[in-house]
Amino acid sequence: MNQPQSGILPEANSNALFLRLALDYAVGDMANRVRRACATFAEMTRQVGELDADAGLSSVVAFGPGAWSCLYPVEAPSGLRLFRAREEGARQAPSTPADLLLHIRSERADLNYELAKRMRGELGDCVRVLDEVAGFRYLDARDLTGFVDGTENPEGDERAEVALVGPAEPVHAGGSYIMMQRYEHDLARWETLKVDEQEAVIGRSKPDDVELPEERKPASAHISRVVIEEDGEELEILRHSMPFGGADLAGLVFIAYCHTPDIFDRMLDRMYQSDEQGVYDHLMDYTRAVTGNFFFAPSTDFLLAQA
Repeated sequence: MNQPQSGILPEANSNALFLRLALDYAVGDMANRVRRACATFAEMTRQVGELDADAGLSSVVAFGPGAWSCLYPVEAPSGLRLFRAREEGARQAPSTPADLLLHIRSERADLNYELAKRMRGELGDCVRVLDEVAGFRYLDARDLTGFVDGTENPEGDERAEVALVGPAEPVHAGGSYIMMQRYEHDLARWETLKVDEQEAVIGRSKPDDVELPEERKPASAHISRVVIEEDGEELEILRHSMPFGGADLAGLVFIAYCHTPDIFDRMLDRMYQSDEQGVYDHLMDYTRAVTGNFFFAPSTDFLLAQA
């Protein structure tokens, strides 16, 4: 199989940097310049990573559907599409198109910065930054709500099975579909809930991260809505989400990788849209999405071949 980009499969790091970029289609020779820059990203990551091999620097560059036809002459990945907005009552998941995503992570925020700076220099005036968010590990891998995040992640060889496109699409094998949303939490409201009320919203115990028994786990709990089984098998995604923020604004950059975007859509529908019994994900009452994107991260072999 083609070599996946370095930031997809490894276990979580302590720091991450997320940049959403827009192409400037008026810049001369923009497509060629962006393709060349993206083809060098893996080598650039290796060079910066040599400053501290123990930091585990890795990276991903990915493309939105609007950028693909401009940058690459080959057929787009079959599932690459715009993020579909959702709205029901006060719950909203907006669609906020972007052309490129840089996902950089390691144990050192300064190395993340250095790599982002070098890549931004290579892209030059071909892009503008829509937003840049630094994520950090909080306590023992918890979201700022106080609950452990990413418990359901696949492990070992299963990570590649879940995250990577297989040989059915040979040109895009080793690539991965990405869903990314930035959530802003209403922590003041969340913290008015008692611990057992918070646990009912999430579906897991807060201190020790144990799934609640069925008789205590509401159908509206977060994990009740996002854990989907089909033919006895759980539909899995590989999460790399991280908290962000400061004293006045805090939330979660939700980012996940998968061999198909269809699972993302099914999870989002169950989170935001009420079912026949009027049930939705009650975690959405305490947080709001402010961005929403689908991207595709090609293999490093593809990026080099198309430079």
